[in-house]
Amino acid sequence: MKQYYLYGASVQGIQSYIFRTNELRNIVEASAKIERICTADDDGLFRCFEENGGQSVIRAAGNIKYIFATREACEKAVLEFPKKVMQYAPGITLSQAVVELEGNDFERASDELEYKLRMQRNKPTMNVQLGLLGMNRDRKTGLPMVHEKDNGLQGPESDATERLCRKMFGNTALLQARTSKNINDFVQQNDWIAIVHADGNGLGQVVQKLGGDKDTFSLFSKKLDEATCTAAKRAFESLTDEQKCGRKGIIPMRPIVLGGDDLTIVCRGDVALPFVKAYLCYFEEETKRLLGDIMSMHHLFGKDPHLTACAGVAFIKSSYPFHYGYGLAENLCSQAKADAKRKERLQAHDGLAPSCLMFYKVQDSFVEDFRSIELRELTPCRGHSFKYGPYYLHEEQGRCTLDRFVGMCRRLDESKEGNAVKSAIRKWLTAMHSNVEVASQVKKRALAMRPSDDLKALYESATCEELRTETVKACMAYDLLAYHAIVSQKTK
Repeated sequence: MKQYYLYGASVQGIQSYIFRTNELRNIVEASAKIERICTADDDGLFRCFEENGGQSVIRAAGNIKYIFATREACEKAVLEFPKKVMQYAPGITLSQAVVELEGNDFERASDELEYKLRMQRNKPTMNVQLGLLGMNRDRKTGLPMVHEKDNGLQGPESDATERLCRKMFGNTALLQARTSKNINDFVQQNDWIAIVHADGNGLGQVVQKLGGDKDTFSLFSKKLDEATCTAAKRAFESLTDEQKCGRKGIIPMRPIVLGGDDLTIVCRGDVALPFVKAYLCYFEEETKRLLGDIMSMHHLFGKDPHLTACAGVAFIKSSYPFHYGYGLAENLCSQAKADAKRKERLQAHDGLAPSCLMFYKVQDSFVEDFRSIELRELTPCRGHSFKYGPYYLHEEQGRCTLDRFVGMCRRLDESKEGNAVKSAIRKWLTAMHSNVEVASQVKKRALAMRPSDDLKALYESATCEELRTETVKACMAYDLLAYHAIVSQKTK
């Protein structure tokens, strides 16, 4: 029986590498480099190690699995690929492992490979970023200068950013002229930007079902990547012309990670929720179209098989450190997933968590995890909370939909009474920090002013406290005012 070799490589430190600086130019270039490390395109770094008779299993999201037909080709990849990666993207660490593959025993080999990769991640690697004491260094990243460009020394760069943008914006002749690497070109009426991180649901169950069949798993991975990219492209196209063009005709968003089931973008603040809502919707549609048959054959997720996604949106000022914003967005995505994966929701949706998002507007410069933020800023008093999300794509018992939330926000600007309602909500939030009984009196006084029936219902909905746990009640008033400021505030 012919001997094959299952090779695996996993990129570590992706986020710390991408968000090493607060310059969008460097962030975009770094993300494009990560894309090129794993891509199967002609200019992909791993492409030169492929061989006739070999088979690519997965090439996305910082992971490579490849089946080599000869030992010599596998040994060459193990010896040379890490050096090539670390020279191309200093600061990146690559873990790799190899398992012998016999016959159709792919499931066993894949499990063993994952175990070996986890072991490799704990082993230190040589630092290739160390330079001589007298070397010039990039003033943004601190890395040694490697080449000269435009009469100035530069750090390692990549010209692959256009491909990353094409995946999301489409291949148009004006693409290069309409994209910018300067975050100041994004902002328009205020300085609010958003970092969005979205991640698919149900992939663990899919891997358990399909992981033993290399051909099906490889096909699923390719189709999933296509579904994610198509959903992002359709979501961008669904935006209004003003949202897509923005200041000086420049597209007010840039993709940072787009592949596998992951999406990370930086965009103008008011564009974030419309884009994410459309992306979650199209992600469900595209996974149903491209992956529905595969999942149906393996009896995954009921009679209408598709995948869903959860997202975290961190609203920050354009001067706020990007790596903190990304960490918050990732944390918010995890919070959304935890709520979506509650037992009752999984039972109602054939074991698949429904699509939803969680957002937070950073109000100060104090950096901490979201749990600490929740205790410090979103808990006015014991038994009450301003953490109302996540907001769901579709109707979900005990939760608010994205459409309803955005609609409530718009109604605050539909009449002259809207300002009075915003002021009344703000006073109620302030009173909640002092005393619940005082807040109740503030609410009664606001209703006694006899606002219109529509705005009265809006005020009551915003300040209505719904039971979230056995001991905690929550309301959406805080989220409503925070998001309204992002889309309506004019400081420029």
